[in-house]
Amino acid sequence: APVSPYPFHALLLAQSPLSSRLQARSRKVFHPVAHLSSRRHRLYREELNLTSPAAPLPLRPEASWLQFHLGISRDGLYPRSSPAVSRLLRDMQEFPTISADYSQDEKALLGACDCSQIVKPSGVHLKLVLRFQDFGKAMFKPMRQKREEETPEDFFYFVDFQRHNAEIAAFHLDRILDFRRVPPTVGRLINVTKDILEVTKNEVLQSVFFVSPASNVCFFAKCPYMCKTEYAVCGNPHLLEGSLSAFLPSLNLAPRLSIPNPWIRSYSFEGKEEWEVNPLYCNTVREIYPYSNSNRLLNIVDMAIFDFLTGNMDRHHYEMFTTFGDDGFLLHLDNARGFGRHSHDETSILAPLSQCCIIKRTTLLRLQLLAEPEYRLSDVMRESLLQDPLAPVLTEPHLLALDRRLQLVLEAVGRCIDTFGEATVVANDTARDRAKADT
Repeated sequence: APVSPYPFHALLLAQSPLSSRLQARSRKVFHPVAHLSSRRHRLYREELNLTSPAAPLPLRPEASWLQFHLGISRDGLYPRSSPAVSRLLRDMQEFPTISADYSQDEKALLGACDCSQIVKPSGVHLKLVLRFQDFGKAMFKPMRQKREEETPEDFFYFVDFQRHNAEIAAFHLDRILDFRRVPPTVGRLINVTKDILEVTKNEVLQSVFFVSPASNVCFFAKCPYMCKTEYAVCGNPHLLEGSLSAFLPSLNLAPRLSIPNPWIRSYSFEGKEEWEVNPLYCNTVREIYPYSNSNRLLNIVDMAIFDFLTGNMDRHHYEMFTTFGDDGFLLHLDNARGFGRHSHDETSILAPLSQCCIIKRTTLLRLQLLAEPEYRLSDVMRESLLQDPLAPVLTEPHLLALDRRLQLVLEAVGRCIDTFGEATVVANDTARDRAKADT
């Protein structure tokens, strides 16, 4: 297996056959690796007689990543009963990593993102791309906040923590709601030394590893500002739990668009967007293509309901595959800012539903089912999350908040029906689905 090229990291690797001379030198170095000279770098590799890491295995047709990608259709990221997803979750949990690197800015896909609306990244938020055999690739988000901690009331949504367990729970909730628009996500205990430091070829990533005063191995993000050891994530001493979300097919194989959310929030400390002050805002949205002549608006409402249940206020953009056209489903990506406050229900997230007063019949039927005592959403989520290696993923107050919020969604639909009538509010997408199946 590849070993870190820096003498400092010898302190972290009990299994490494270091000479006593090299160990003595390493003990003198207690600074981030960036300060080590290239001469020591070469000496370390020569003394250990390192060889190049083995090449990844060739792609197998039955590989879970490939089967997941092949299962994507206009109905969702995977079929309702997909053995490929179960195998993919298991492989992300068990496969050894062969590479680690910083991620690209997924919010600027195809240059379609107005990045002035997005708070610039900082060292507080850290995610890495981990690669596996069979060309598997997953986004790793480390634990930044304990499950029992609530996001402080004074935090703005755009400076909130990113929570690994929120990514895991969002996948399970999305699947329970039968949306199937969140990529498969699983929890895993990562050995930050073995699974990241030893396999990365990125010298910048190597340079931000250090040992804390508690002898834990830590690293932090490299970014324009706020990149300090205070914002690092640390193992215990090497193990760190996090979420792994499967990558979608590359953009050249499956092009995607990143589109501003019509109900985007103001990403500043003051000021409001038009939808926050104009209750008739949806009338304007309905006149704009493609919201005027497709089911895009219905998909926006689905996404708002999903975000309200999780408490995620940070949905500034959404993505969709260009292959499926205007009626394609919206991808529910980047859910790490959900499940922050179980004691607060942010009803403004439901603005697309309450202002437009439309909802898919299939969505409404699923929500009504999950409100029944024998299929209570909190119970179904609790049982589903027990399958994850990091269970319990959510605390009991967060699970109970799902039931409370579900009732608020159904009450909002009820008010719309009382005002406009069921025929106007509830869109019969079941008939459209049958028509697609017949063609």
